[in-house]
Amino acid sequence: MKATVKWVDNAMFLGESGSGHSVVMDGPEDHGGRNMGVRPMEMLLLGLGGCTSFDVMSILTKQRQQVTDCHAHIEAQRADSVPSVFTDIHIHFVVTGKALKASAVERAVALSAEKYCSASIMLEQGGVNVRHSVEIIDEH
Repeated sequence: MKATVKWVDNAMFLGESGSGHSVVMDGPEDHGGRNMGVRPMEMLLLGLGGCTSFDVMSILTKQRQQVTDCHAHIEAQRADSVPSVFTDIHIHFVVTGKALKASAVERAVALSAEKYCSASIMLEQGGVNVRHSVEIIDEH
């Protein structure tokens, strides 16, 4: 896996993934940025959310669950000192569907957290407290 990050100006950078996709990262104005892109630490949370959501949806699809929507809401706390690393992360899944089995949704989230999501497991092994919760919305 490869990636390139190129400085644009001030606190703005252009990241390009090995698969050829780009993203703009920028800092807040009080740190020399123009607030025109996502912050690098926010990118870590987005990557975590994407990784675990991919797993959960893949597992639920294989279980033939009728999912119509899935959101992963992520909240994180950072250390007060430098480096300001993540200390706690809470991922709250809101899964909507028809006749969803709660046990299947909870199991999919647990499998992602414990076995499949490289991002989540890596953060936990680095000392971050990563918690998960599930909310299921039934569409009649």
